[in-house]
Amino acid sequence: MIKTKAKILDCEKLAEGVFEMKLFAPEAAKEARAGQFVNIYLPDKTRMLPRPISICGYDGEEGILRLVYRVTGKGSGTELLSTLKPEENLDILGPLGNGYDVSLAADKEVLIFGGGIGIPPMLGLAKSLYALRGKKCDVVLGYRNSELFLENEFRAYANVHISTDDGSFGVKGTVIDAAKDAGLTANLVMACGPGPMLRGVKSYTKEIGAKGFVSLEERMACGVGACLGCVCKTTAVDEHSHVKNARVCKDGPVFDIDFVEL
Repeated sequence: MIKTKAKILDCEKLAEGVFEMKLFAPEAAKEARAGQFVNIYLPDKTRMLPRPISICGYDGEEGILRLVYRVTGKGSGTELLSTLKPEENLDILGPLGNGYDVSLAADKEVLIFGGGIGIPPMLGLAKSLYALRGKKCDVVLGYRNSELFLENEFRAYANVHISTDDGSFGVKGTVIDAAKDAGLTANLVMACGPGPMLRGVKSYTKEIGAKGFVSLEERMACGVGACLGCVCKTTAVDEHSHVKNARVCKDGPVFDIDFVEL
């Protein structure tokens, strides 16, 4: 966990409300892994709380972090973030969280689910899995409509299946509809997305008899486990709180699918 000043290298709009930012942050990039996030401190000092943004990609040798995020509304911190330009500097803290343990997938058939703004961190995961195993896994990506983002990049590392809410591209419906339509099975499932999607993934994981890991999306304040503002319900007693809760930022955001209540 490193607090450092990062230089903006590039900013780009990928889809309506979805933006990419590349940062030169050598120390953080060297330590990053798929599923982690960074806290970004905005230049407007009246906004005290940092914004947690998942890591889409990282290059430890070049010192580059790639972030993809959604603007959450007019006047929001993420809207301010989208207006920043190359060569500007940002204070960041990270990498934070536990990420995915890709070593578990070495000898497994893997199925990845990503929905909405849960798609970006799964690109880094797909790339890491391909580097480890030398073969493609199946990835199911869920979008609102045909305005896709990152989809083509996934194809270098995975067999890609698409669902859209309105049916304008791929299978109409959810990522589970797309997975069933393609007859996808696996013995290891990894997913990131909104709560309703993850509940569907948990049911599907049980249906196909797979082990599963999910990355949870929660509102965070401190990002380091101190404020307890992002706790989730669990199926077992947490060692920190001694109740059936866990801190998404510190204990997660990646959890065993059977450990968390979805």
